[in-house]
Amino acid sequence: MRKIIIILLALLLGCAVVAVGYSQEEAAGMKKKVVIIVAQSDFRDEELLEPKTILERNGIEVKIASTSLSSSKGMLGTEVMPDMLVGDINIRDFAAIIFIGGIGAIQYWDDEIAHRLIQEAARSDRLVAAICIAPVTLARAGVLRGKRATVWPSEADKLKSAQADYTGRPVERDGNIITASGPTAAREFANAILEAIR
Repeated sequence: MRKIIIILLALLLGCAVVAVGYSQEEAAGMKKKVVIIVAQSDFRDEELLEPKTILERNGIEVKIASTSLSSSKGMLGTEVMPDMLVGDINIRDFAAIIFIGGIGAIQYWDDEIAHRLIQEAARSDRLVAAICIAPVTLARAGVLRGKRATVWPSEADKLKSAQADYTGRPVERDGNIITASGPTAAREFANAILEAIR
């Protein structure tokens, strides 16, 4: 009888270990998934392509979101098919939310859905990142107040008026917020995101 009880306990313990291991794998999988938000048109190509390539090369799953599921076109001609709508993003599914610049990024500056996602991500300790003119969206969502941040130089006053500490650096990280100044900083931006996710 004692032998049967020991065998049953061992089986139960083994099942518990497997369940815990599975949960940890699931959690690790969640940490390795990011969503990149692009404008429907006129996003900056290299600001999407550099992070996407670097993240995927390092085992991070990348989803592209936009306001339409039809093809989004970059300023230099890159076309991408979004995987999902911005309004369908569940921030709990992602370790990071990344906003890409280019002149089309203006569409998110005052977008309520984008602001809600940014605020929810910041509250839940997800990484929030933006490049070029996209940090203006973060500023208007209220998450850059008192934070070191950078942006395309023409929009520096918008960050300052939102009480961000504008540094003018190519890439700036303050806690779980990463901002970058533009296309020439795309690779450094991507590497900063990768490092933060790891």
